[in-house]
Amino acid sequence: MIRYTTAFQIILLLSINLCAAQDFIKASDIIARSYASTGSGRLNIIQDPGVDSLLSRYISYKRINGTDGHRIQIYASSARNAREESAKIRAEFISRFPDIPSYSKFDPPGYYKIRVGDYRTKTEATKYLIAVRRVYQDAYLVPDVINFQDLNTK
Repeated sequence: MIRYTTAFQIILLLSINLCAAQDFIKASDIIARSYASTGSGRLNIIQDPGVDSLLSRYISYKRINGTDGHRIQIYASSARNAREESAKIRAEFISRFPDIPSYSKFDPPGYYKIRVGDYRTKTEATKYLIAVRRVYQDAYLVPDVINFQDLNTK
């Protein structure tokens, strides 16, 4: 009985810490601007607090699960040595394009794929596709769920 009580307390403590670690995002934080320039207006958002709660939940969900976008697929194979070959190609890609993130993916029934980049639009992805095709001639764009990018850092 003591073991069950201890396990329950640990799970409760972890769930409380997880809830406390979540960010609460307000609409005014997203649209925040510095008003240093002369002649600029000021925006006051008056809304129900429930909107901020829904907005915060939506952004947290997208951070965890990603968002729709595009990636460049440079390798796909179901051969016997596809796993080793995909690891070699990914290492080669990382050495040639260190600024572009790469992802190794396995799709049943036996396809190993290497996809690169996190692009929100097809236009943005096409820009990088041209550079990648110089090295990997068979590269092409694929729609995928990409990692959420923080737009404030760019």
